[in-house]
Amino acid sequence: MSNSAAPIMDEKTLRWMPWVIAIAFFMQSLDGTILNTALPSMASSLAQDPLRMQSVVIAYMLTIALLIPASGWIADRFGIKRIFFSAILLFSFGSLLCALSWSLNVLVAARVIQGLGGALMLPIGRLIVLRAYPRSELVRIMGFITVPGLLGPLLGPTLGGWMVEYLSWHWIFLLNIPVGIIGCYAVKHFIPDLPGGGRTRFDGIGFILFGAAMVRCKK
Repeated sequence: MSNSAAPIMDEKTLRWMPWVIAIAFFMQSLDGTILNTALPSMASSLAQDPLRMQSVVIAYMLTIALLIPASGWIADRFGIKRIFFSAILLFSFGSLLCALSWSLNVLVAARVIQGLGGALMLPIGRLIVLRAYPRSELVRIMGFITVPGLLGPLLGPTLGGWMVEYLSWHWIFLLNIPVGIIGCYAVKHFIPDLPGGGRTRFDGIGFILFGAAMVRCKK
């Protein structure tokens, strides 16, 4: 789990890498709660019963819960840097689709796309740290990148309520786009091509059973 097989990285990369991962963690965790105070306004805008809007939150959280177990295999199969970049890009694209949604069904589908990106950002960000830094640095770096992930759910409801009051609910999602663009640029420049953990067989049956159990629990 250490960086013994990792490529040599310069000081600039080691300094900025935690910031890139921390921003990704903040984006992912913020969107888990930022809609809570905006749902009534969104329901009114989309002409929906406010109770049905809860599916927008569930779609995002359920997608994240379903995909996280497969994230390590995906990273080892296709490359850590490539998947982390794709995760931020997919999250940003999903955010754009959410902002452009004209119906509840479209919004739920867009939240699933957003969740696909969010599910990959969190575990792969931690995987990058584990493979890039020596054991002596792990506690400090892990602590640094974890704090934004804890602040996101706390700030989400307040920030969402403020945006609905002074802007519109669309800005809750549009906010992610410039951050995502910066994140993609930062991944290109500050996240190295780290070695994978070796290819392993994907437990497709176990993944399907896990997904079915998660969906059933949500009903």
